[in-house]
Amino acid sequence: MADAQKSTADRKERAALLSIFASIALTIGKLLAGIFSGSLALMSEAGHSLLDVGATVLTYYAIKLSGRPADDEHHYGHGKVEAVAALCETGLLLALAAGVLIEAVRRIGGHEGPPIEATWPVFAVLVVAIAIDFTRYRSLNKIAKETGSDALAADALHFSSDMIGSILVLLGLIATRFGFQQGDAVAAIGVALFISIAGYRLGRQTIDTLVDAAPKGLADRVRSVVASVPGVVTVDSVRLRPVGPHVIGEVAVSVPRTMPLEKVVPIKQAISAAISAEIPDASVTITANPRALDDESMIERVLLIAARRRLPVHHLTIQEIDGVKCISLDLELDGRLAHGEAHKAASDLEAAIRQEIGEDIEVDTHIEPLEPGELSGADAGDEKTRAIARSLEKHADAGAILSEVHDVRVRSNANGLVVNYHCRVEPSLTVEQVHSAVDDLDRNTRLDFPAITRIVGHAEPNRA
Repeated sequence: MADAQKSTADRKERAALLSIFASIALTIGKLLAGIFSGSLALMSEAGHSLLDVGATVLTYYAIKLSGRPADDEHHYGHGKVEAVAALCETGLLLALAAGVLIEAVRRIGGHEGPPIEATWPVFAVLVVAIAIDFTRYRSLNKIAKETGSDALAADALHFSSDMIGSILVLLGLIATRFGFQQGDAVAAIGVALFISIAGYRLGRQTIDTLVDAAPKGLADRVRSVVASVPGVVTVDSVRLRPVGPHVIGEVAVSVPRTMPLEKVVPIKQAISAAISAEIPDASVTITANPRALDDESMIERVLLIAARRRLPVHHLTIQEIDGVKCISLDLELDGRLAHGEAHKAASDLEAAIRQEIGEDIEVDTHIEPLEPGELSGADAGDEKTRAIARSLEKHADAGAILSEVHDVRVRSNANGLVVNYHCRVEPSLTVEQVHSAVDDLDRNTRLDFPAITRIVGHAEPNRA
């Protein structure tokens, strides 16, 4: 990326240097031809070219400065220096146009200037100037479009105005040679008007850059691209502005508030990639805001409220009794916590649920102790493991739902025994049916072995 930026900057600088030499050569040629011929239009063109020399020098230094990276004082880089240079060139163009127009009107009004001698060297200078202007215009315009350089675009406009001006001067001198003495002054007015129009267009474009006007239609393109990224609910705002050849800005989108953070980050990355594919020189900050969706279930809303407070809840039950929502849930809190603090945490959770869903609901929480941390444990031994495995198999057979108890593991810690096991069930059974059967098996096994403090059964579908 850095190499590409350096290559672009070098290309722009070379183009600006060539423009300086071309402007100097044209200025000298037009000035000499204007002095020898006495043509106001030609001398105005020489003055135009002289201003171009200053403008191209300004362009060169603006391009060198704009290529500098961002620093502590210019957080978005120095790209707008080119727009400032282009604005200065606009002022020079309009000042020259005003001077030429005034003098041309004076001559048409009867104020005679020096006699005009349109000799072949004068015509030769104009033809060469037109060829150079056309070549430089095409070259600079191409580079300006490819690099997004405002300063080079202004330079290209200068050379195009020079070319049109030289053509008008040429036509005016031809008219003068054929006896129409006001042809030179009329051509000068044409030059002045063309320069004014070109300056207005350049000034308008430059001011748009300086006041952060986004290129027309760009925001709609970005909005359309972002809206097509999966996971984006709505595109809330798009703010873009040009900085030299680059576009920077901010895009705010809404995502489902139930979506976990680890899924929001890939969505933001996908948005950035989509924008870069549409606008390669864009640097856009993505903001994702949570939004409640109309299809959120009551359970999702309650779990989200608890998750925001980092409170583990389970056994969530929601009923509707006579039009009133009744919510019951188990809340796990540190078993070492004072009950007064635990009750406050539960009350705060209940209040948050009422605020989200409505005050006319019932919310009841059952507080359970949460294991404070990791426990040191050890295998309970083969004899104990075999005895508990036999108990599990016996009660599983009695229930007639669970079968093939296997992978039984028994560990002991300071609180008692922890048992883990696997079993098999018919895959067509519901989660509720399987959960009830596993609960029964766990409860009956704990009656046989009161030292068991935790038992975890994992039910797998029967093998085909």
